[in-house]
Amino acid sequence: MRSFTKERGRNKQVHDMNITPMVDVMFSLLVVFMITAPLVTTGIPLDLPRGDGKAIAGENKTVNISIDKNGDTYIGTDKIAQAVLVDKVKAITNENPSADVIISADNVTAYGAVMEVMGKLRIAGYTKIGLRTDSRNLLSGAAAKNRKQSK
Repeated sequence: MRSFTKERGRNKQVHDMNITPMVDVMFSLLVVFMITAPLVTTGIPLDLPRGDGKAIAGENKTVNISIDKNGDTYIGTDKIAQAVLVDKVKAITNENPSADVIISADNVTAYGAVMEVMGKLRIAGYTKIGLRTDSRNLLSGAAAKNRKQSK
């Protein structure tokens, strides 16, 4: 399909490309990704306890260990038996020795289950173990408490 313009009695071919269809497609893809990206969550759904801990700084890879309310242990999204937990963590940290070990536990998880995982990791030689908390809950709870006290 060629487009021609009339210039002084001669036909001349137009060399401009119509990019409107491409812009339409790109805009549609952008909208789709903006809507679906927040909906796609990876990990184990946990209700983290409140805390005011600071975020761990650095660009190191982290080993995320999660303990759900039933006491099941996960590395990332893979369910792991307690017996092989330390071996899996060692395999991951052998690839990246500077990786941080972070434990996330549900708010109603038994304290003993978290301490058991921490104890196994500590015996294996991991001395820097972080506990993930949800500071947003703490901040919103503190703000609500302050509002009640001011009334």
